Amino acid sequence: MVRSIWRTLDLTVVRNVSPIALTAFVTGASFGAIAVAAHIPVWLVCAMSLLVFAGGSQFMVVGIVAAGGSPVAAVVAGLLLNARHLPFGLAIGDVLGKRLATRIVGSHILIDESVAFALAQGDRKRAKAAFWTCGAALFLTWNTGTLVGALIGQVIGDPNRFGLDAAFPAAMLALILPALKDRVTLRVALLGAAIAVAGTPFLPAGIPVVLAAFGVVAALPAREKAVAA
Repeated sequence: MVRSIWRTLDLTVVRNVSPIALTAFVTGASFGAIAVAAHIPVWLVCAMSLLVFAGGSQFMVVGIVAAGGSPVAAVVAGLLLNARHLPFGLAIGDVLGKRLATRIVGSHILIDESVAFALAQGDRKRAKAAFWTCGAALFLTWNTGTLVGALIGQVIGDPNRFGLDAAFPAAMLALILPALKDRVTLRVALLGAAIAVAGTPFLPAGIPVVLAAFGVVAALPAREKAVAA
């Protein structure tokens, strides 16, 4: 499979993946430093990146636990955030191959970026090469960054002094900004944010993030119009 990927790999994909991989390293380093500052052992921080490999969920879990939220709320919030991977898997299932082992590994590196690169290709072979190249590159750089950040975090103490706490929110905002051009998506995002902000002063940490999922009701009018048409 590796030989087949190299034969069909487009250098444009490599060029486009490289800066994203670098960003994954920096963001992974910020996660490692923040997690260690929240008194999570280095081995557990690295294990989370290896086994979960979902930046948004990892930051959310650490943030909720560090704020005093329950582990249950942290896990539920992480599962809700990662629920988007279900339709992702349906969209690129044929790219993962037919062997069970290959599909398991491919499912683990199925993230927003690898799916986006795969779907942007013109044919199945190129889609497979783009998916595996992007997924493998980000898995390597994210985990390397996590380890480096966790080790540095033990030395620098509070990472907030260096602005590392802002790295992930800034990266996430940059990723969602293009999607907010769609009116329905913008309404959902605004309603979800309003729900989370309104509930923050009154609810335990992590619960407002879970409740923000109800922002999806803002998309119902558009869905009804589409069905009627």
